[in-house]
Amino acid sequence: MARYYRYRLPPWARHCIEVIEKVTLPILVFQLIRTLFFPSTLDVFLLGLLVGLFIAFYLEWI
Repeated sequence: MARYYRYRLPPWARHCIEVIEKVTLPILVFQLIRTLFFPSTLDVFLLGLLVGLFIAFYLEWI
């Protein structure tokens, strides 16, 4: 099974992935602060999703 290779994608898809990668950390920090002050089930779920996405980018799974 071939490993996912980001650079095989078309240029527009690579650009979208790069933009999402750059924007993930500020949104994650904002969501963490929001969850600390106004916790709800949706906020916790969204924070978990963002943490998972950030870890996936950090470990270069995406």
